[in-house]
Amino acid sequence: MPLLRYERHGSGPTLAWLHGFTQTRSSAHQFRTILAGTHELLTPDLPGHGDAFEITATLEETADLLVMGLPEQPVDLGGYSYGARVALHIALRHPKRIRRLVLIGASRGIHSEIERGARLERDETLARHIVEVGTDRFLDEWLSQEMFQSLPDDGAERAARSTDPGGLATSLRYSGTGTQAWLGERIQAISAPTLALAGERDAKFTVEARAIAVGVANGSFQSIEHAGHAAHLEQPALCALAVQSFLLSE
Repeated sequence: MPLLRYERHGSGPTLAWLHGFTQTRSSAHQFRTILAGTHELLTPDLPGHGDAFEITATLEETADLLVMGLPEQPVDLGGYSYGARVALHIALRHPKRIRRLVLIGASRGIHSEIERGARLERDETLARHIVEVGTDRFLDEWLSQEMFQSLPDDGAERAARSTDPGGLATSLRYSGTGTQAWLGERIQAISAPTLALAGERDAKFTVEARAIAVGVANGSFQSIEHAGHAAHLEQPALCALAVQSFLLSE
């Protein structure tokens, strides 16, 4: 399987940052630019997205592929939504490679097997729909969801979204939330200091972030004011400050 390649920006301690579903390594420009002022920021395209649109991988396989491109010494790792779920898998599968962990809009998965199966079916239906209608129409539909209602109208961010419908469909089928085993009890094994962030308007993922902060060995929770699910897009400066303060603290 091809390696996932990282782009490098900035200088300082290494921080690998993983984007969300439909995004690419070029997404969240303002947020990434601030982080690159204090860190060497490594950003990949995740399977099914951007230049990695032809790569098919489960969450576990994605975690293993990403670790192959990291420095040997422990690094800081962060991710948003889909990228945060991948980051959790890296922290569980390769704990010695992670110094500190940052999660925005993360999910431990779905506890109920019945509900997980229903989610798999919905994701399959959505995957077929993406291929049928194409990326432009799908992104209009995706970004019209209530969880993204407070996103700023940013043409550059829209242009940075992934454009291959087949890749996005494959991402859902192989690493969507319905494919993810429940991590609720397993995250107790994560020893890296962990910061779980959520936008204050994102009620569902605020519950998740609080649960993650309590569930890991050394966790903390922080709410981002005036933000919904994509807190790092809505409040890039506040989000970046929270990340930097956590990573640079002793």
